[in-house]
Amino acid sequence: MSTSHQSRFFGFTQSLLIFLTAAAILIPIYWMIAAGFKSYADVFQARWLFIPTLDNFRTIMEPPYEIHKKLLNSLLVALATIAIAIPIATMSAYSFSRFRLRGEKSLFMAIIATQFVPSVILVLPFFILFRDIGLLDTKLALILVNLSFVTPYAIWMIKGFIDAIPLDTEEAAMIDGSTRLEVIKNIVIPMAAPGLITASIFCFIISWNEFLLALIVTSKDALTLPVGLAMFSAEEGDLWQLISATGVLIMLPMFVLGLVIQKHFIQGSTSGAVR
Repeated sequence: MSTSHQSRFFGFTQSLLIFLTAAAILIPIYWMIAAGFKSYADVFQARWLFIPTLDNFRTIMEPPYEIHKKLLNSLLVALATIAIAIPIATMSAYSFSRFRLRGEKSLFMAIIATQFVPSVILVLPFFILFRDIGLLDTKLALILVNLSFVTPYAIWMIKGFIDAIPLDTEEAAMIDGSTRLEVIKNIVIPMAAPGLITASIFCFIISWNEFLLALIVTSKDALTLPVGLAMFSAEEGDLWQLISATGVLIMLPMFVLGLVIQKHFIQGSTSGAVR
């Protein structure tokens, strides 16, 4: 086979693999979005052509589902988690990056190692703890659960960005009379902004999608959207049109968020700890 034929063959194979990969990712998403706008009959007859309806979205907003309350719970929990986790993670990451402490590497690895503990192992301890202190079925319990997962991850990510900031810049500012806090506020945070944004996005996604612990520690008032998906079962079986409509609501904020800050996300993903 000549060189030109080999190039065309590998080019065709590469294009085919990209097409198949894209199809494997996009077809389930299309099916889910389309099913959210289909009637019950259209979903089970797998029709590609159908008359779109908003009845499913109206149904999930009404009793007994009231998905809008779960949407608000998910939003409040995710935003509160970010508001608490990012400042704590930033200060912790700065300390690990700039100060030499005894056992610093072991402590940092211990924090990162918490990410490898399966959440299913933590279900019972969290349940017993929140039951004993009266926090079961509260948004505060979900925020504390999410903080335990996202804060170590945010520390790891943000530390990578702070490590890349030249130390000379901070030393020059301190020689000019700036305090350590002023250096962090005026130099470190602006220069590490892509990392903070990237960490915030990942923290939001983790908090928004958390299911297992939310299922265990909530029962009624603090239910979140992912847990709400488990409500759509009836005598006739799973109500896929309602599950899909809720899935659209779960996916929509992250889709909008990704479009708005994709520039910062790409920059942060390629220049910091994620690479």
